[in-house]
Order: sequence, then C-alpha cells, then structure tokens
Amino acid sequence: MRVVVIGLGVQGRKRRAIAGGSVVAVVDPVAAGADFKTIQEVPLDRYDAACVCVPDAAKLPILRHLVTHRKHVLVEKPLVGTPQELGELLVLARQAGVAAYTAYNHRFEPHIARLKQVLDSGALGRAYLTRIFYGNGTARDVRNSPWRDHGAGVLPDLGSHMLDMAHFLFGPRDDFGRIWSANRFENQSPDHVTFGFAGPTVWEMEATLLSWRNTFTLDVYGELGSAHIHCLCKWGPSTLTVRKRVFPSGRPEETVATREQPDPTWQLEYDHFLALARTGGTNWDHDLWIGAHLDALTAQLPPP
Repeated sequence: MRVVVIGLGVQGRKRRAIAGGSVVAVVDPVAAGADFKTIQEVPLDRYDAACVCVPDAAKLPILRHLVTHRKHVLVEKPLVGTPQELGELLVLARQAGVAAYTAYNHRFEPHIARLKQVLDSGALGRAYLTRIFYGNGTARDVRNSPWRDHGAGVLPDLGSHMLDMAHFLFGPRDDFGRIWSANRFENQSPDHVTFGFAGPTVWEMEATLLSWRNTFTLDVYGELGSAHIHCLCKWGPSTLTVRKRVFPSGRPEETVATREQPDPTWQLEYDHFLALARTGGTNWDHDLWIGAHLDALTAQLPPP
C-alpha cells in the first residue's frame, strides 16, 4: 500500500520510519525535505493511504479530502471537532468503504491487551474502581511549541488516551465525568488535571506534564481480585500483577509478568491499520464518544 505522510513533526517522523519503503511522498508546508506543501498537490493516483500527523486544527479539511477521494487514513489522536463534523466524516468514510482510524497506540501495549483478556474472562468479577495515572515531563516542550500550549492542554493530550483505554477495557458509558482539579503550573494551558466518573463503576484519572520521570500506572479493583500495570514498554520494564482475592480476607494469590522490550505498539498499530485497509472499517464512532466526554470536561475547566 502506497502511503503519504502528512506532517513531518515528531509523530510524522515515527510514522515514516514504521511505514518504511511504502512511503511515496511527504507533505509539510515548512519542513525541509518535504515533497509537497499540501495534500491537494499530491496526484491522487500516486497513493492509497495517508498518515495524518498535523496539529488538531488542521486535521478535518485534510481528512475530508482523503476520504472523499477514497484514501485510507490513519490520523493521530485526538480527533477533535463538533459532533456534526465528526458525524459527517464518519458517514463519508463508511460510504467510501475506506479504513478511517484514529491512532490510540496504547491499545496495543502488551499488558493492556492482556488486562483486557483478564477482564473479559471474569477473573476479577465486577469492577469497582479503575485508577489511571499518566505523566510525562514535557511541560517545557509544550510551552515552547508554536501551537501546543493552548486550549485544554494536557486534558485532550493525555486524557484522551486514558478515556480510550477505559473505553477499550470496559466499553462506553453514558454518564459524564467531573473535573476535580486543574492547574497551570508552568503552562498557559492546564499541565495537570484530575478527573473522574462516579460509581457504581468508578474511574479516577490523573494526567500531568510535570512528571519528570515518565510514569504510567493502571489499577483495577474488582469483586474477585485486582490487576495492576506499572510502566509502559517504552519506559520499561513494564509489569502486570494480577491478584486473586482471598475470602473473607488475607494475602491474595498473585501472578506477576514483566516485559522489557522496545515499544512494540507503533508497529502493531500500523499492522492493524493495514489489515483494516483490506476490509474497510473505522473507529471514528469512538472519537464521537471521546469527543463528547472531552467537551464536557473542558467546559468545566476554570479560566486562566
């Protein structure tokens, strides 16, 4: 499949490396080495798919152009827009029969995929509480960026990942979350937020750009046991601990799996996209759900 990479920033360079020899052109209005400045300049008979790695505000017109011309699309998260805009894109993609995929690579993290299997097996029983912490130390990078330090900040950046993980593990929910705290310690936009969803299944989430050592934890507490992920493979070693509850109380039985390897998610996700392109299909309905929840949370953020 012949691929165009649109946007040659950090993500675009990663996508270009993963796609390798399938890349037939690079599009960027300012980057050195780009073949074209806009996707409209690229002859339609030259490519089959595109990896869209541009700032959020530029995504929708590019996506409309691609799916209207029956091109497969992988777009970096988050895919933001009004429900009407995203709904129209979803209809266009389905009518065209193309793969239209928003990249949430953490679904392909080995221990997150394994946790999904554990939950689906019923080993933990009914889930009571899920807690996710996602932190990195990019506050200064964001502040120095010409476009990233604005709007809701870390909420759509890392919060969208956490919402997608919860959606992946448990499915969508109809109730909306609440912002518990939002801070602008070093940035104009929020660089630390905590938010969550009330019971009977509680989700607690915290995202920050001020974790100088990149950190990820995910804990699920259930009726029959619990599961705990510490660290992502890219920051490894990554561990998954599954504990089996002892009744009425006592030290639980547990198994611990450790993975120490380079980040496998980019290649696994790209392989998934290629498979999706053979059959058509989209996850943009998930973006409608994520977008609705991000909008509701963003509306609760205090003003600067």
